[in-house]
Amino acid sequence: MESCGTAHYWARTLQGMGHQVTLLPAQYVRPYVRRNKTDANDARAIVEAARDSSIHTVPIKSEYQQALQSLHRLREQWKHTRTARIHALRGILREFGVLVPMGPSAAIKTTRASIESLPVWLQTSVQAVLEELTDIQIRITALEKQLKHMVKADPVIQQFMKINGIGLLSATAMRASVHSPTQFKNGRQLSAWLGITPREYSSGDKRYLGRITKKGDKYLCTLLIHGARSVMARNKIRLRENEKLTGLQPWAIQLEQRVGHNKATVALANKMVRILWATWMHQREFDGNYAVQ
Repeated sequence: MESCGTAHYWARTLQGMGHQVTLLPAQYVRPYVRRNKTDANDARAIVEAARDSSIHTVPIKSEYQQALQSLHRLREQWKHTRTARIHALRGILREFGVLVPMGPSAAIKTTRASIESLPVWLQTSVQAVLEELTDIQIRITALEKQLKHMVKADPVIQQFMKINGIGLLSATAMRASVHSPTQFKNGRQLSAWLGITPREYSSGDKRYLGRITKKGDKYLCTLLIHGARSVMARNKIRLRENEKLTGLQPWAIQLEQRVGHNKATVALANKMVRILWATWMHQREFDGNYAVQ
């Protein structure tokens, strides 16, 4: 089957009936569709794509993985809604001489303090938006507490969070996206799958490596880049306070001085992914319960 909506559910259902299920990436099946799109042509394309041994199949996600991933998707939806409401408030209040600062907490605080200075017929609607923002923040906080509760029952996520730069969101998102470390030959392949590798445009003896491809899970890739940025910022604080650098910290500082902040951040994120893969493989050797529930 193509790996699209409901594919993982039906894959688990068919496996329960005793069938052997293979999921194929939809973007690699599409080139095999001839002429118009029909059910018959789609089925023929899937058969042709299944014969191509160079196409890597998609591991079937468990209910645990999909539930974990759904929590992340809900959190992102609420974040986008919160950002949209704050932008609306910023635009409205600006017309009345009130400047709303950046950041959700500061924006809510400023709006609440200046609501009395707005026209009377506008105050009720602005108050309703403030109540909506408060409700969204409560939902996000409750969801994060739920993620923390799930961490306590999952030793793999606990190991992930011991890596410098990997926090609650990055660890749980990685757990939801990757079924097993054995999907990949090494950590470099996992980085390439996530899109934290240079885009290559080469021919003959000319090789060109550009910016990172960003072709993988953009949400997870973003979390890892932000984690690397936090590590880079912490390194500067440690240098300023004359604290000892350990692990990859000296390497990251030297790399930043040589190639610049942005490239060093991407390289550090790449290193973090490789360490994560090696940590997961090491735990797999000593713990047979590493697989997703």
